[in-house]
Amino acid sequence: MTGRIGWAGLPAQVRAGIEGILGDAVVAAASQPGGFSPGSADRVRLASGRTAFVKAVSADVNTTSAALHRREAGIAAALPDGLPVPAFLGSYDDGTWVALAFTDVDGRHPAEPWVDAELQHVLDTLDRMGRVSLQGSPALPRCEDSLRGAFQGWEKLRKRPLDGLDPWASDSLDTLAGLAQRGLAAVAGTSLVHGDLRTDNILLTGDGAVLVDWPWACTGAPWVDALGVLVNVTSLDPAANPELPLVHHPVFAGVPAGDVDGVLAGYAGYFMDMSRRPEPPGIPALRAFQRKQAEALIAWLRQRLPHTDALTGT
Repeated sequence: MTGRIGWAGLPAQVRAGIEGILGDAVVAAASQPGGFSPGSADRVRLASGRTAFVKAVSADVNTTSAALHRREAGIAAALPDGLPVPAFLGSYDDGTWVALAFTDVDGRHPAEPWVDAELQHVLDTLDRMGRVSLQGSPALPRCEDSLRGAFQGWEKLRKRPLDGLDPWASDSLDTLAGLAQRGLAAVAGTSLVHGDLRTDNILLTGDGAVLVDWPWACTGAPWVDALGVLVNVTSLDPAANPELPLVHHPVFAGVPAGDVDGVLAGYAGYFMDMSRRPEPPGIPALRAFQRKQAEALIAWLRQRLPHTDALTGT
C-alpha cells in the first residue's frame, strides 16, 4: 500500500542495533509489501540460517509512525502467552529511528478479494482469541476510550460539511451521529482487541491465522475485530455479502443488530472525516484508502438501516 525502504536502506547504526537484538548478522533480506508505514518491513535470514521479521521507521519521515512503533514495542512485550501473534524479540530506539524484531511467520496474507474459506479461518481464530483471559496482564486502554474522538466523525461532518458526501449520508447525519455514540458503548468489554485488522495485518499458516502489527491494541467486546475484518471484506469487494458471517458465525452470537450498526456508523464517520485531511508525510495512499473504506461502510449501512431500528436495539 505504500513504498518501502529496504534493509539495505537503513542507516548502519540501525542495522547494527537490530543485529545486536538478533544476536547474529543479517545475510539476506526480502522486503514485504502492504501496510501504510513509510518504514522498512523485511523478512531477514541470519548467518546461522535462522529467520526473523524486522521493521523500522524514522521519526524524521513520519513522527506518528515512530510513535506507533514505540507503542507496539510496549504492547508486544506485554501480550500474554497463548495468542496468535509472533513472538517479540526486542526493539531498537535511538530517538529518531525505531525498529522492532519478531519471530518470522511462515505464512501468507489472505487473498484480495477475500475468499470464504480464508474468512472462516480468520473468524475462527478471532473467536478463540476473544476467549483468552487477560487477567494479570498489563493494562491496555479501553476501546471506548481509544475510539471516543474517532467516533465523533459525523458530528464533525455536520459542523463542517464535505462536498461530494453521499446524499443518503448527508440526509442522515443526525441518525448516523447518534448511532456512532451507541457504537462507542457497544465496543466496551474485557477481551483483547487488535483494533486494525485488514489482510496486510493477517498471516495464514498451517496452524491458523497469525495477527501482526499491534499498536492499536485495547480491551473491548470480543466481536469488534471480527466486524473490522468484515469491513475489510466489503471494502475490497462491493459485491461481497458480509451479512452471512454476521448471522452464522459464532463470534457474532448474541450481538444486537443495533450495536453492529453503531460500530459501522462510528467507523464510517471516522474514515470519511479523515479522508479530507492532507496526506500525512510519507504515506501518500492513506486518504484514498480511508475514503474507500467510508464509502463501503455507507453502502453497507444503507442496506441495513431500513431493516433495523438501530437506535432502539431491535
